[in-house]
Order: sequence, then C-alpha cells, then structure tokens
Amino acid sequence: MLDKKLGEVIAKAREDKGLSQRQLAKLANINNSELSKIESGIRKEPNPKMLRKISSVLDVNYNDLMYMIGMGLEVTPLNYFIKNHYSNMNLDELNTAEINILGSIENSEKLVSSCKKQLDNEEYTSDKEKELLIHTIEDNEYQINSSQEIIKLIQSLKVKERNKNAKK
Repeated sequence: MLDKKLGEVIAKAREDKGLSQRQLAKLANINNSELSKIESGIRKEPNPKMLRKISSVLDVNYNDLMYMIGMGLEVTPLNYFIKNHYSNMNLDELNTAEINILGSIENSEKLVSSCKKQLDNEEYTSDKEKELLIHTIEDNEYQINSSQEIIKLIQSLKVKERNKNAKK
C-alpha cells in the first residue's frame, strides 16, 4: 500500500466499502470538495485530522496514510535511515537499544491492553472519549509493530557484529 499514492489508496478503500465520495465525506464529517481534491491528487498533504476521520470510516491504517504524506514512519528493512542509524552502533550500543525498545514495546502493550479493557467495559463517558481510546490503541499498535521491526534489525546486526568480533 505504501508505494501507491494517497488519493488512490483512499479511493480504492472507499470503493471497496461501496461508498461514493459524498457518502464518505458525510460519514467522516469532512468537506466533499476536500475529499475530491485528496483522491484526485490535487491536495497532496491533507490535514492529519482529516486523514484520521477518513481512516476511521474506511478502516485504513492512519499511520500508513501519514507515512504517505511524509509525516509518518515506515519501518521496514528497506528504510535506509533507520537501518543506517542502527548499523553504525557497536555491540554494546545495540544491546542497550534492544533493551530500551523491548521496554517500550512492553509499555505500549500494557497501554493497549488497558485501553481495550476500558473500551470493553465502556469506561468512557462520551463518543469523543471512545474515539480517543480507539486512536490510542491504533497508534500504539502501529508503534509496537514498528518497534518489533527494529528489534529484528538489531538482532540481525548483533549477529553480524558478533561474527565480525569472532573473526578478530
């Protein structure tokens, strides 16, 4: 999905849901002409709040949409900047980074669990609070996935570093 244009992704998701532009605009509580500009590619960097509303209606990952407009983080083995950052670390630094990231994953997982319990128990008082809980869950799950990709990268680099040190 990340190699496509934002407007194409939104238009396809909308069509897959059987919605017209007007229907999506109404459901997302956004201006129809703005949606049209996004889908046609005229509006290349829409307001993040608007993207959040669209993603919620279409069940499209908000963070993926943010990445598409250059405001999100893509974490894959192909992401040169992340790979370069960790590739320049020695074994001790990689170990420290791994410990920190694993702690962050654990923290985020606890937060997601807590938010899901609140949703299940309906411990919120308004639709706005429910929406905020859902967004918090989505954002933290994305962060968990991103962090897990970084852990895979670190573990791979640690093996290379150990092999390099063993040859010395």
